[in-house]
Amino acid sequence: MANIYPYGCFTHAVVRSIPESFGKLAEGGEGFETDLAKAQRQMGVLTGALRQKVGLQLIEIPAVSELPESWRIEDIAVIQGDTALITRPFKQQRRAEAEAVRRVLNELKLTVVEMGDEEGGSGGATLEGSDVLFTGKEFFVGISKHTNHRGAEVLADTFKDFAVSTVPVCGGSRLKNICSMGGPDTIIISSGDGAKKTLRVMEQLTDHHYEILSVPEDVAANCIYIRGPSRADYLLHPTAEECPNSVPVSNRGWSVHIVLYERNCALPSQCDLSGEKHAAGINFNYTNECCDTDLCNTAATISSPCWTGAVLSLCSLALLLQLG
Repeated sequence: MANIYPYGCFTHAVVRSIPESFGKLAEGGEGFETDLAKAQRQMGVLTGALRQKVGLQLIEIPAVSELPESWRIEDIAVIQGDTALITRPFKQQRRAEAEAVRRVLNELKLTVVEMGDEEGGSGGATLEGSDVLFTGKEFFVGISKHTNHRGAEVLADTFKDFAVSTVPVCGGSRLKNICSMGGPDTIIISSGDGAKKTLRVMEQLTDHHYEILSVPEDVAANCIYIRGPSRADYLLHPTAEECPNSVPVSNRGWSVHIVLYERNCALPSQCDLSGEKHAAGINFNYTNECCDTDLCNTAATISSPCWTGAVLSLCSLALLLQLG
């Protein structure tokens, strides 16, 4: 049986740099309008937050121009505990992205499971990680143009300790375009009609109770919940500028408690003061705690990092794992 770790607890993150061919589609096609410089800045924001604020060990795989969609690294592997399943993306060209990811996972001493050749036991299966939502209790696999039922069966065979349910992707092209985990028992999901249909199926299939946070914009449902090495909770999410209609919803009903700690210098008169501050579109209550030496406060650095722009899909950008 694979080692099972508490939900959201991670020590490492694997990301892949943005290629110069960003915006083109694997196997041709017209692609989509992009801003390469902006995407690279966004990646810098994410990697900085993961390394400096959350405290994860970051592994960066270099970009390859011949693989224009390789920045969607989450599509290439599904990791739970010490087991990693190398997926089979729908597009043939994207399957070449697995080589570098496989090498890193092997170096990290994970048990790597392959979906197999087209003619093998998983023949015809397609599976992309952005269609896989792990809640800590079970897997939901979105059936979309990227992922089919046979791919879901391979995932179920790999992670036998967890229930695996398939759900239709009724809104968006991938399951995690419309929903993500906002905490150990909280699902953040778009309020669009298609997402509502997907949610109804999820609720019919699960034996567990989840708090549901419904947000007006699809992009607002694109978050990453992490419990870092310091045991502090983080939620990486889009900024208020990207999803202004969703900020009031989170202020009213978000069940995830996010705390912001800062180290700074203060006047004696500011010690023990409490108040409210605004950061990343969320209001935080704060209390100043003073000490006698320069920046000696030992509180964990817990934050809700800003995500600037909607060019990239936040969930697709990192593989998160815990090494014992």
